[in-house]
Amino acid sequence: MILDRLREGRVLAGAIVAPAVLLVVLALVVPLLVSFATAVRDPELRQALPHTAALLRDWDGEGLPGEAVYAAAARELQAAEATQGLGALARRLNFERSGMRNLVLRTARAELSAPYSMALPALDARWAEPATWAMLRRAALGATPLYLLRALDFDIAADGRVVAQADDQAIFQRLFLRTLVIALQVTVLTLLIAYPAAYTIARLPPAQARLATVLVLVPFWVSILVRTTAWFILLQREGPVNAALLAMQVIDHPLQLIFTRFAVLVAMVHVLLPFAILPMVGVMRRIDPALQRAATSLGATRMQHFRYVYLPLSAPGVGAGGLIVFMLAVGFYITPALVGGIGDQMVSTFIADYTTNTLNWGMAGALSALLLAMTAGVVAAAVLLFPRLRARA
Repeated sequence: MILDRLREGRVLAGAIVAPAVLLVVLALVVPLLVSFATAVRDPELRQALPHTAALLRDWDGEGLPGEAVYAAAARELQAAEATQGLGALARRLNFERSGMRNLVLRTARAELSAPYSMALPALDARWAEPATWAMLRRAALGATPLYLLRALDFDIAADGRVVAQADDQAIFQRLFLRTLVIALQVTVLTLLIAYPAAYTIARLPPAQARLATVLVLVPFWVSILVRTTAWFILLQREGPVNAALLAMQVIDHPLQLIFTRFAVLVAMVHVLLPFAILPMVGVMRRIDPALQRAATSLGATRMQHFRYVYLPLSAPGVGAGGLIVFMLAVGFYITPALVGGIGDQMVSTFIADYTTNTLNWGMAGALSALLLAMTAGVVAAAVLLFPRLRARA
């Protein structure tokens, strides 16, 4: 009887938890796996030129391939052009080597005849270059490190070596660093503002605390786009902020506030502030007020009580709020795009551009995977660091 009840309880618990687990798998795990797979998948050549891809995989990669490979490439290029199936392949090859789109389309539309190992080089000298065929052979493998390398400012040379990109093309390392710096700045500023607000709310009487919590939640009723647009209006050169500063004679001419790092930080802190306040309030409400009286009776000053008692006990709320704010900040797109300048755009802006404009899913997946890895690294470091901070306190 007891065992039957235990089994029934486990089945019921499993049935209750199953929808949540399924939601996590479908909404989080599957998209992450798809992003990781997209970052390394290279299917375009195998889909457009399947027979050529098979021959290239069997080729040893030395010098130039044989007539069979040339013939297969010429015939399949013409067949793919007839069915409008060359677009994705042309974009993929042109991404790795500029000019390949023109070469592919020109060859597909040309009138060629055997021997193709002579006809193709006669059409364009690049067909006689080992580097061209080496690139096609790499593309025929179905998987490539190219997108991840480009996302880290590296490239694949003509001989297959991994090399650093030129300084005028290396933008992504600086982009990731900028994203990390902005996210950390927003996190620190948010915590500095949220802590005294949470402390005040936690010490209010219950009725007033509920009202204050509702006021904290009010921004959630307004979309991020609307709140960011409001800051866009407020920070204009002719906007209310500059008008108020001029009226108070703090400044003698309008300041350039919009399209600056200052505007990005202000708007992001405003959006993310509730995510820091609420976890802190939840932790601070559980701190026993009798501890302050006990510390005072032992001769501790208010500052000593805060430093050695209250701050360590409230640290879990600070850590939780900080991690939530940081994880949300690294993925911000709308706010930097609207109120930030060119030098304030974050990784998510480029992910959106590769997804919607250039249709380069590989780069979008690579940037997403690296952004997730960076976020996970910071979160892991914070989880390891917070116990040490509590121990020192």
